[in-house]
Amino acid sequence: MRCARCDAIRAHKSAVRRRATVPRGGGTRAGVPGRKGRIEAGSRPPGNGEEEGSYLQSVVDVVSSPTFYLTAGYLVGLKLVSMNEQVGTVLALSSVPFVSVYYIGNSNIGKKLEENLEERLPELQAKSEAAREAEAQAREESPYFGPNRPKWLGPLPFEYPEHLNGIQYAGDYGFDPLSLGREPEALDKYFEIELLHARWAMLGIVGCIVPEVLDMFGERLGLSFTEAVWWKVGAAKASGENLNYLGIEGIRIAGGQGIAVIALCQLVLMGGPEYARKVGIKGLEPLGIYLPGDINYPGGPLFDPLNLSRDAATFEKQKVREIKNGRLAMFAMLGLFVQAAVTREGAAQNFVDFWRDPLHNNILKYMP
Repeated sequence: MRCARCDAIRAHKSAVRRRATVPRGGGTRAGVPGRKGRIEAGSRPPGNGEEEGSYLQSVVDVVSSPTFYLTAGYLVGLKLVSMNEQVGTVLALSSVPFVSVYYIGNSNIGKKLEENLEERLPELQAKSEAAREAEAQAREESPYFGPNRPKWLGPLPFEYPEHLNGIQYAGDYGFDPLSLGREPEALDKYFEIELLHARWAMLGIVGCIVPEVLDMFGERLGLSFTEAVWWKVGAAKASGENLNYLGIEGIRIAGGQGIAVIALCQLVLMGGPEYARKVGIKGLEPLGIYLPGDINYPGGPLFDPLNLSRDAATFEKQKVREIKNGRLAMFAMLGLFVQAAVTREGAAQNFVDFWRDPLHNNILKYMP
C-alpha cells in the first residue's frame, strides 16, 4: 500500500532538483518565489509530461510555498504575541531576513537588480569558469589531492576504494570501509552532509565553551549568566528562567517564555536559509547577487567577503583545513556529550579540574 506522505515528499524533492538544475544563462531560474515568469516554490516547469492539476502535486505546491510558510508562521506568532510583547519583537526580528528577501525580490527594485545582473552574467560566468579551472590545476599540484595524497592508513599497503581518487573532494583520505559513496550521486550527497555537520560542529563547540568560560570571569567582566553550562540551558529555559545573551544584562532571547518560543524563532530563522539551500545557489540572483561557486563553496560577497578564494592554491588548502577541523569538532562534540553524561559538569569546568589535579581528576575517577 502506497504512502501518500512518502509520495508527497518524493514529488517535492523531484521538483526541487528540477529547479536547482536550471542553467544560469537562460530559461527560468529558481529564485525568490512569487514573481511572474519564475517557477513558484514547489511548482513544476511547463511541458514536463506530468498530469496537470494533480491533487497530490497541488498539496505539495501549497505546503512548500513561502507564502504558506509566512502565513503559518504569522498565525502561530499571533498566538504567542498575546502571551508577551517581547515574543512578537523576537519573531519579527527573526523573520526579517527571509521576509526582506521575499519582498525585495518581488518588487521593482528586485526586478532592476536582476536585469543588471543579467547584463553582467556572461562576464561573471567567464570569471567563475576561469576560477574553476585554476582550482582544478591547484588540486593537481597540491600534495593534499591526487593519488599521492596522505591516506588514512599512512604508509601501510591497502587497496583503497576506486571511487575515492582524491581529486574532487577536500580531505579525501580514502576512508569508506562500507562503500557508502560508491555511487557518484551518493558520494556528492555524503560530502555535502559531512561538510554541513562539520561547520555546525565548529560553531557548536564555540557556543558550548565560550559562555562557560565567560561565566568563570563574570565578576571581573561584569557579566551575569543565569546558566552558562551548555547542557543545563535547556532545563533553565524549560523552568521559565530569563537568560542573558552573552551574560549582558538586559539582552535576552525570548525572555522567560521557554523552549517553544526559541524553537519557533529557530524555525523562522532557519526556514529561509534551508529553503534557499534546497533551491540552489541561484536563489539569490533575483536580488542581483551572483554566487560563482557551488552548493558547498558558494563564494561571492556573501560567503567570501574577504575574497580568500582569489588564490586557487590557498583556497584548496583552506578547504582541506576546514574539513579536518570540522571532523575534529564533530569528535569534540561527541566528547562533550559523554563528559556531560558522566561528570555532570561543563567542559570548561572539566578542564579546570583536570588542570588543578590531573592525578585524581581524570577518567579513572569515574570508572567503577
